Amino acid sequence: MSGFLRPEVRRMLYRWREVLAAVTLAALGLWIALDHGRIVPGFGWVLVALAVPLGAIALRRARFAGSGDGPGVVGLIEGKVTYMGPYYGGAVSLDDLTALSLRRGADGKSFWVMAEVEQVLVIPTDAHGADVLYDAFTRLDGLSTSHLLASLRGTGPGTVTLWRRDTLPALT
Repeated sequence: MSGFLRPEVRRMLYRWREVLAAVTLAALGLWIALDHGRIVPGFGWVLVALAVPLGAIALRRARFAGSGDGPGVVGLIEGKVTYMGPYYGGAVSLDDLTALSLRRGADGKSFWVMAEVEQVLVIPTDAHGADVLYDAFTRLDGLSTSHLLASLRGTGPGTVTLWRRDTLPALT
């Protein structure tokens, strides 16, 4: 059965799986709401009400996700982003993060640049597992996810600062 779908179709379906699930949930909710008596339609409208925000979040996550074919592996465990690449790696804590930028080179390759006080971690946007960074970035107070997604669609080279911490945490 694995040969039934072409690999690029399988990757596309995997990337949009959460959106497809939300659309399916909304369709099921509408079917129940419009076709099943007097009491059950309330349950259908509840399903539709759940599917709409889930679909909106899923759509943003799908637009954020890269190909996963880039170098290195990204992980997110308890607020710490780790990256192990072929030439370098490192880890940054989201609590200690001071700035987040997106750097795009002249060749079109994009990198997340996460700065702490003592170190900088650079992660390719298409690294394996980089899609978990969307959940990590949404934890940052004041980060505009629409600005984040718009910067990913950009094509020109340069660096865009997406988020900067207002004040550093106290030492006490």
